[in-house]
Amino acid sequence: MSFFRKHQLAVVTIVYWVLLLYMIAALLWWFIALNKQNNAMMTMQFIALRKDDPAYLQKFEMLEEARQRKTAQYIGEGVTFLALILIGAVFVYRAVRRQLRVSQQQQNFMMAITHELKTPIAIAKLNLETLQKRKLDQEKQEKLIGNTLQEANRLSLLCNNILITAQLEGGLYKPVKHDLDLSNVATACVNEFKNRFPQRPFVTNIEPDLHILGEETLVQILFNNLVENAIKYSPKEAAVELFIKKHHNKIECSIADEGIGITDEEKKKVFLKFYRTGDELTRKAKGTGLGLYLCKKIADDLNASIWITDNQPKGTIFNIRFHLA
Repeated sequence: MSFFRKHQLAVVTIVYWVLLLYMIAALLWWFIALNKQNNAMMTMQFIALRKDDPAYLQKFEMLEEARQRKTAQYIGEGVTFLALILIGAVFVYRAVRRQLRVSQQQQNFMMAITHELKTPIAIAKLNLETLQKRKLDQEKQEKLIGNTLQEANRLSLLCNNILITAQLEGGLYKPVKHDLDLSNVATACVNEFKNRFPQRPFVTNIEPDLHILGEETLVQILFNNLVENAIKYSPKEAAVELFIKKHHNKIECSIADEGIGITDEEKKKVFLKFYRTGDELTRKAKGTGLGLYLCKKIADDLNASIWITDNQPKGTIFNIRFHLA
């Protein structure tokens, strides 16, 4: 059972091809058998013809035409059935692969979410127990309280990602859009991360008083996820850059990091639900595979475009373009 779970895609693929080849072989055997039977029946009718019959040649040609029509009919039916089998097989194969892939992604998500929940809870619990059992000086108390608040913020962001994703997909979340100061939201986001990661350099160039039509909660989640993603996948000493400016009737945003970068192939996949590179058991970077997926959903809801480019000399840039009315 464990072997099947580990290699279920390979096992399903092998069984699928065996069954498909069996069906094609059966179809071929059916054609050969019917055609052989047709030839045998026509041969018997040919033998029954009298050669001294004045209409012998005419009857012979009629039988030959009938034999050829039957053969053509069998070929046509066989090709039609083969085409239907192959088309159905393609749809079934793709559906099974998609289902197995989604199942694996959901399993990976459960593993990741378990880890993501346990870590901040364990840290917060340890910090609170330390504060309860020991008398610490003011500086150490503030440090522990600050660390606990950081872990609480992590839990809050994680829960928001899961909740908003479920509500957006189910059509239960109805954003209330209004005139929103994008500059203030982005600045507040960066300031929060500066407090959480005081050792991390942040470079910002945010043009003031830029407004869009949107909901503040969704825009906050959008920037929080992108900035946290930049922090997560770049060295601790590397800067995270956030630029926002207006260009004609568009607002251009970019969040750049100096991490390992994203390959061209994965640029097309990172916005997929649950998608994460590497293996869940060996991956060092934390995450659930929902952050960038949610960013894409929010960008679509805001009528904005989001895409990825390479940073130079290394790293990744997430670009957002808000289209103003």
